[in-house]
Amino acid sequence: MIGLDTNVLVRYLTQDAPGQAEKANALVAAAEAKREKLHLDVVVLCELVWVLRGAYDLDKDAVCGALEKILAAAQFSINDRDHVREALAQYRAGGGDFADYLLGSRNRSAGCNATVTFDRALKGSPLFRLL
Repeated sequence: MIGLDTNVLVRYLTQDAPGQAEKANALVAAAEAKREKLHLDVVVLCELVWVLRGAYDLDKDAVCGALEKILAAAQFSINDRDHVREALAQYRAGGGDFADYLLGSRNRSAGCNATVTFDRALKGSPLFRLL
């Protein structure tokens, strides 16, 4: 199995840098042909959201759609896939950042009653408590 860095995933998804996109496409195709999974760490997914929202100015719906496709793709191994799904649902409905919701979900799984935050955008989420 091979792990992907965020920049490789971005090139594969956006196809905006032809030389790098071609290499990313070839890597994905080769893995598919070998029935080999490509690993995406949750940090990569958090960075992906940040890049797509910030650098590419995509709206939340487009970013959520991209994450849903990644989660549905059998070729990707994703650690904490259930937490990513929960974070995606919270992100789609809430005002906070995807990374915050992922953190809250993982903290709850670790036994935390809530994650304490100053971020008012997370008010109302069952995963967080405002300090």
